[in-house]
Amino acid sequence: MSDKSALRLFVLEALRALGGTGSVLEVSRHIWQTHEADLRMSGNLFYTWQYDVRWAAQKLRQEGLLASVNGGRTQPWALTEQGWDVSLPRPS
Repeated sequence: MSDKSALRLFVLEALRALGGTGSVLEVSRHIWQTHEADLRMSGNLFYTWQYDVRWAAQKLRQEGLLASVNGGRTQPWALTEQGWDVSLPRPS
């Protein structure tokens, strides 16, 4: 993992594993459990990834891959149909 753009993929992976919807806490927990080693080796991103994951979710919303939360910070994140259908790159 080289930069925060990889967090977009991590969010999609987490939501798929959670059945398509999850709270910020659930998504972050899944990302940590699955990608702890990547995050630890990511330099300064290690210290900001929980903030940056929210940035990634916003970008995914703008692309139509996550449903809008309409300003509700406590609402769960949810994949759209397009979010389910988009192909994810295979890990290298």
